[in-house]
Amino acid sequence: MRVAVFCSSSPTIDVKYIELATDLGTAIGERNWDLVSGGGHISMMGAVARGVRAGGGKTIGVIPQSLVDIEFADHDSHELHVVDSMRERKAKMEDLSDAFIALPGGPGTLEELFEIWVGRFLNFHNKPVIILDPFGIYGPLRDLLDHLEAHGFVKPGQRELLQWSVSVEEALALCV
Repeated sequence: MRVAVFCSSSPTIDVKYIELATDLGTAIGERNWDLVSGGGHISMMGAVARGVRAGGGKTIGVIPQSLVDIEFADHDSHELHVVDSMRERKAKMEDLSDAFIALPGGPGTLEELFEIWVGRFLNFHNKPVIILDPFGIYGPLRDLLDHLEAHGFVKPGQRELLQWSVSVEEALALCV
């Protein structure tokens, strides 16, 4: 099983999010699953990768050359795919992964989450898409999706393709 994790690379977030990423990574590694990540070594992205390796799993990073050039790359990854663009990065991550988990994050995380969710709805893939949100950071997003669905902007059946979890164990159980 290969799980892609979308998450923050911000160095200014609360340590509880770094700990969540580490816990998720460790649990992935302990299952002997592989992590597919954005290939960075900082913040949550780096924490989840270090957790996977500490748990005995394999890490596969996918990172644009421009981010390698500014020293964001996780050179400890078992595999590090260097690509030309963010679009190429997302496509490669989708191809390599069997499931997707979104942790708390900002615009980049949301963009990845929405693209993979829409791809599932349009039948470009049939892989689980999960939000792991033990701290309620995505509560307003969930409310927005309810609102959009009530007004017909989210199609019937689309919301059900996005699975919500509040624990690492629950998120990983939804991957299979």
